[in-house]
Amino acid sequence: MTGYGSASRQVSLGAGVVADLQVECRAVNSRFLDLGFRLPDECRGAEPALRELVTQSLSRGKVEFRAAWRINNAAAGAAKANPHSLGAINKDRLDALYTLQERAQDAFPKAQELSIAEILRWPSVVSEPRGEEEGWIAATVEAGKAALAVLMESRQAEGKALVDVLTSITGKMRDIVKTIEPKVPQYVAQYQEKLTERLSEALAAQEQAKAGAELMERIRQEVVLYAVRIDIAEEFARLKTHLQAVDSALAGKGPVGKRLDFLMQELNREANTLSSKSVSEECTQAALELKLFIEQMREQVQNLE
Repeated sequence: MTGYGSASRQVSLGAGVVADLQVECRAVNSRFLDLGFRLPDECRGAEPALRELVTQSLSRGKVEFRAAWRINNAAAGAAKANPHSLGAINKDRLDALYTLQERAQDAFPKAQELSIAEILRWPSVVSEPRGEEEGWIAATVEAGKAALAVLMESRQAEGKALVDVLTSITGKMRDIVKTIEPKVPQYVAQYQEKLTERLSEALAAQEQAKAGAELMERIRQEVVLYAVRIDIAEEFARLKTHLQAVDSALAGKGPVGKRLDFLMQELNREANTLSSKSVSEECTQAALELKLFIEQMREQVQNLE
């Protein structure tokens, strides 16, 4: 099932600087549980806890956590009051960079000097406030848990809508069974009449020098075929049983996706058998409609937990 949730938390970086952390949780359809994480380095330590949260709540779906952060706008005012909050310059690193620049210019007199922006971006020249690892992990887990809760609410709403769709389809399938099942004796009688005509033709053929053994073999084949053809009551009984099992699963609580997957296979098997044993065009058409409804349910079942 699809779903989306997001939540934000704040992380103190020290020196009065605060970061706004945003965590998103997305889920799309999948037969199995597939987890993915796109987290900044500061939040990587929270991945095991987030993974455990998901496995406790979900059993299928492709779920991805994304996180991003930025300095809170209020940090600008704090920086004016306390310039050190923006970061401290590493004098030793700055001196080393200056020495490197002099040596480079001695070797390449036409080389341009580093700009202020390039100096400040040089690794380790400015030590910015980054906060403690524990603070990042705690904030990420808390925001992730809240985002997952929002996602679960959206999935539950979608699940209720899917239950209504599936229940409507099983009702249509029951209507087909109720329409066709009472007509089965009529279909059997019609087929029996056709069989009688065939046997009569075979008896007449005997008078045209056909051997008695050949006649008996043809009669035996026709009777066996007749016995197989008329045995569709069992398929109708199993269809009704499986439809009842589907409704019971939809009305119950807890994960039902895998159970419904199995029931779709069973329903499809009975519909195929009903089609192969059909003794009338109407019965064949009913079997095809049943298979169409089963396929529609199979697609929707993939979305259920």
